[in-house]
Amino acid sequence: MTYEGAGVSIDAGERAVELIREAVRSTYNEGVVGDIGGFAGFYKGSFPDIQDPLLVSSTDGVGTKLLLAIKSGIINTVGIDLVAMGVNDIICCGARPLFFLDYIACGKNEPEKIASIVNGIADGCRQARCALIGGEMAEMPDMYGPDDFDLAGFCVGVVDREKVIDGSKIAAGDVLIGLPSSGLHSNGYSLVRKIIDSKKLGLMDEAPPLPGRLVDYLLEPTTIYVEAILDLTARFDIRGIVNITGGGITGNVPRIIPKGLSVEVDRSKWHPAAIFAALQEWGDVADDEMFRVFNMGIGMIIVVPGHQADSMVQHLMNRMMNASVIGRVVAGDGQVVYR
Repeated sequence: MTYEGAGVSIDAGERAVELIREAVRSTYNEGVVGDIGGFAGFYKGSFPDIQDPLLVSSTDGVGTKLLLAIKSGIINTVGIDLVAMGVNDIICCGARPLFFLDYIACGKNEPEKIASIVNGIADGCRQARCALIGGEMAEMPDMYGPDDFDLAGFCVGVVDREKVIDGSKIAAGDVLIGLPSSGLHSNGYSLVRKIIDSKKLGLMDEAPPLPGRLVDYLLEPTTIYVEAILDLTARFDIRGIVNITGGGITGNVPRIIPKGLSVEVDRSKWHPAAIFAALQEWGDVADDEMFRVFNMGIGMIIVVPGHQADSMVQHLMNRMMNASVIGRVVAGDGQVVYR
């Protein structure tokens, strides 16, 4: 018997490493020590511009959005989603991403497919200005089907202790500024898939009232907000940042609001992309459920003092990023109230 005969190809693994080598190197920055192919990734832990550095870490996956990528054969962008799910979390505390590691599990290692996935991860790392310094490819034929794969990502960043953003300074009268999402991002896809299956919608077909192929809406990569947020933290008194992921605005905003405060959100201040209205109509989903499951067009919320709101919105608009004041902090019991 051989390992190849059991369904695991060592040669394919080595071929995949060769195919991803240059993509991985393209993400390297001044902190990376060594090269791809070792037993561990090294990063220089020296931060002369930070007085009291704290390392910040996050881990996440892409979820069942991967099933749509597998079904459609479009797998070159889910790596961006993977990176986004990690780096968008750590920037909520003001941290700068340093490096990223990935884990790819599959039923059959096809080197060209692995390369396509990792090229997407490298793209996300370049957008986030962090280095892809390590990873793992696990071929497990008895765990996954031949076309199946799963992704996990691990991100580490750094922030000066005195500059940590944790929501503790948020006060009544502060204002919420919403940054637009690129679509569904990477949350709520179990409901999305149930809706499209119940309506028997084809991924590669048009799905009125949406123009174009349905799959292009469903696999739109998650926005990476690193550059925008780091630019804002250097210019404004940011008191809280919320990554709108699973749980939507309803579930995520209360995570940073101090006791005795609530948030009022004005839904008329932005217009969610058409995919949200389409899914709501196809699935007959209640408004409350939509706002508990999906980001509803807002990918990131920033809390600032009221007197800085207009300046921040204008600054973002000058950088070609739409933004709007979508709510305010009020006295209350930790709830999000929509009006």
